Amino acid sequence: MDNNFGPNVHIMDHPLLTHKISLLRDKHTGTNEFRKLVEEIGMLMGFEALSDLPVQDVEIETPIEKTTVKMLAGRKLAIVPILRAGLGMVSGLTSLVPSAKIGHIGMYRDPDSHEPIEYFCKLPDPIEERLIVLCDPMLATGGSAIDAIHQIWKHGGRKIKFICIIAAPEGLKKAARACPDVQFYVGNLDRCLNENAYICPGLGDAGDRIFGTK
Repeated sequence: MDNNFGPNVHIMDHPLLTHKISLLRDKHTGTNEFRKLVEEIGMLMGFEALSDLPVQDVEIETPIEKTTVKMLAGRKLAIVPILRAGLGMVSGLTSLVPSAKIGHIGMYRDPDSHEPIEYFCKLPDPIEERLIVLCDPMLATGGSAIDAIHQIWKHGGRKIKFICIIAAPEGLKKAARACPDVQFYVGNLDRCLNENAYICPGLGDAGDRIFGTK
């Protein structure tokens, strides 16, 4: 899908992805189904986002003969969810690359300023050698995405792909411009942010819906 956010932004429009995101939005979708949908969407989005992983020739033997096949080159991939909602996407991503290391960045949004506040950061070592897939179901103001990327940069990570299920145009534009070397993969571009900085039409609080909390 074409977009006006720059060459580092990829807005997806696969019908399966669109369908599953529509189910996520429904307020009647329960916790168990919501959790499974987030996992499936993570896998679908990861399939697209990781389409440029390097491969190498490897010789194997089939039941018929020896042959040379393509396999992933190296195992230096890190999946880093932004806590807590990003955890819901991890299993879908690791089902694609089970050997990936997993880090965590913990943030919450100040209810008054809407600014992100970090409380935890633990990344696989050496992070500078890895392709980092940073994931969060929602990109609203862009503050959490930018802050998480800066934390990874601070620890030496450089090659980053950010995956989110839905994004507001205001936050996506801000994050893409602030981090032009990061590739952003968006499942759906929503309409706008409201006066409380919530994405519209959105899907509610992703963390609460994944974990069944209020």
